[in-house]
Amino acid sequence: MTPPDDTGTGERQGRAPGARRLTKHRLFWPAAVLATLLLGNVALTHDFLAVRVQNGHLYGSLIDILQFGAPLILVSVGMTLVIATRGIDLSVGSTVAIAGALACEHIATAEDPGSLPTMTSAIALAVGVAAAIGLLNGFLVARLGVQPIVATLVLMVAGRGVAQLITDGQIISVAEGPYKMIGGGYWLTLPFAVLLAAALVAVTSLVTRRTALGMLVESVGGNPVASRLVGVRAAGLLVTVYVVSAVCAAVAGLMISSNVSSADGNNAGLWIELDAILAVVIGGTALTGGRFSVGGTVLGALVIQTLSTTIYTLGVPPETTLVFKALVVIVVCLVQSPVFRARFPRLRRTGAPEPAATSADLTARRQEVHS
Repeated sequence: MTPPDDTGTGERQGRAPGARRLTKHRLFWPAAVLATLLLGNVALTHDFLAVRVQNGHLYGSLIDILQFGAPLILVSVGMTLVIATRGIDLSVGSTVAIAGALACEHIATAEDPGSLPTMTSAIALAVGVAAAIGLLNGFLVARLGVQPIVATLVLMVAGRGVAQLITDGQIISVAEGPYKMIGGGYWLTLPFAVLLAAALVAVTSLVTRRTALGMLVESVGGNPVASRLVGVRAAGLLVTVYVVSAVCAAVAGLMISSNVSSADGNNAGLWIELDAILAVVIGGTALTGGRFSVGGTVLGALVIQTLSTTIYTLGVPPETTLVFKALVVIVVCLVQSPVFRARFPRLRRTGAPEPAATSADLTARRQEVHS
């Protein structure tokens, strides 16, 4: 009779499949990186996670990360849908600048700058122009067949110039209360920008996961030929995702200009398109299109914002900030790479047989594929 195994090998093998499923989940590594950054900040600043209430508002480093990361989250969510269709949108930074410049210029030249109708019309103007920019991007890509990187690169360069033309090369200051609410105000003890970003992310998640839109986006990005053969109207879908990306960038531009009470056509949203692409990649969405994760993108944007906060906490000299950030980003991408992780010895005995997959494992894998 074989003696009972009291070494715990059977127990470890029972836990191994669950651990592997956890590490293979698309949100595991972004969440792990974010948790590591937060714990690192706690080691440097013991009250980093502390949140206090002052004048009925929540304050703290975590609240700052959410508030300053809200514009990047919105831009990244819109970029996720574009990348899921095998596209790219390099014009979101310029759209951020144009939206902020239009809104601030409209308010500054209005007869009653502090009125609610003035603010409403300024927001409508900025969002409407941004939608037109997205419509142009989508038309160039879907109807004229221009490569997405080329089509949006044109507006990336031209749009920044348009923003400076709107402001006449000057910084337009707007200190009116209603407009200040968008990026710098509070509601229900939380920054209004955080609540607005959370609402738009929730709507995007519901629309893409509770309706057929998400499946259609993934089908166009995963296999455009097959999707065309089954009757998917890819052209209209492509135009839609570029419009959504531009509108998200416009709302981010309103947040940024509202938070600093001014519009800077030259620096507003500068290089935010690169941070957005990086957030999408960290979140687990492949640049080759197909399956995407809105939740992963949000985690990726929070990772980037937390990294920026960490850099300031460490007191990294300004001239080396970008180099330090690039090194950390490379490490993050390597940690997420299955090929890179496969080069390290596995955490099991050499020559140990792979435990056979149970019916529960196969069911879980099928559910993960279809989710």
